Amino acid sequence: MYILYYSPRGKRRSAPHNVRNAKRDSQKAKQEETQKKKGRGRRPLLSKPVDDVYLTWYYKRPSYNVEEAVGMLKKFQELDFTYPKQFVYINVTLDMELPKKKKVDQFASIVLLPYRFTDETNKVLVFTENEQEAEIARENGAAVVGGVELIKWILEDEIQMDFYIAVPAIIPKLIPLRNKLKRKYPSTRRNSLGHDIPKMLQFFREGLEYTVQDERLIKTRIARLDMPTEQIVANLKTIIEDICKFKPSSAGPFVKKLVIRSSTSEGLLLNLDGLLPEAEKVEEKEEEPAEDDDEEKPVQESIST
Repeated sequence: MYILYYSPRGKRRSAPHNVRNAKRDSQKAKQEETQKKKGRGRRPLLSKPVDDVYLTWYYKRPSYNVEEAVGMLKKFQELDFTYPKQFVYINVTLDMELPKKKKVDQFASIVLLPYRFTDETNKVLVFTENEQEAEIARENGAAVVGGVELIKWILEDEIQMDFYIAVPAIIPKLIPLRNKLKRKYPSTRRNSLGHDIPKMLQFFREGLEYTVQDERLIKTRIARLDMPTEQIVANLKTIIEDICKFKPSSAGPFVKKLVIRSSTSEGLLLNLDGLLPEAEKVEEKEEEPAEDDDEEKPVQESIST
């Protein structure tokens, strides 16, 4: 490669050899510096740290089975003398990508856990014009019971509930509330429309609601730290199974990452073995060989713990 310049007489000449070398050395130095910045701290070391104090980004983040992780959270609480009945939380990272650059729609759900961990209940409104059904609803803990007279108050935000359920006979009269209530509008698909008022009330009063945030992240509490480990694990598995029901058949492994923590502890990365439904685990194993070809890439941490 020649660098050309014009002499005072207008004749084109090659740049001196030392000028060409200087420019070449400068470009080479910039390229080397760029490569150093790109490669710095990218690949975790193969060995585990030998000391208690080390730079975490040089090592692959350790993962634990769920029973071990819960035991560690309990130990953290004892060592730190923090509140023993604090809540336990999970952060679930999902793969919402679909073929042809499409994505899974963000969703929300409510699940009834096998072990309750709080005395708090959701406020539920029951739509019915049958006095006998209204009495059953009141006896089973409904916050508000009524018919079409409630529509005006709901539209004007005078009444705001966590959930709304209804009997089939009144649903045609509730059409004005469809746009107002949106996903909380009573429907059989959401188990909020039916004849079994006590069952619906138990589900929505005691159920745990969760929603997808930031396009692919679910954050929710699942238990109290003072509960037996097997109960905490059972609640966690129930939520994961419910989340996986929203996975489209055309999607790959749905749950990509799962972190558990308590109110005062750091987040612990969980090993997904034994936590995912069988279909999810099979698909995850089919994807593993593709990861071996990409060992040089850094591990992306998308959950703040």
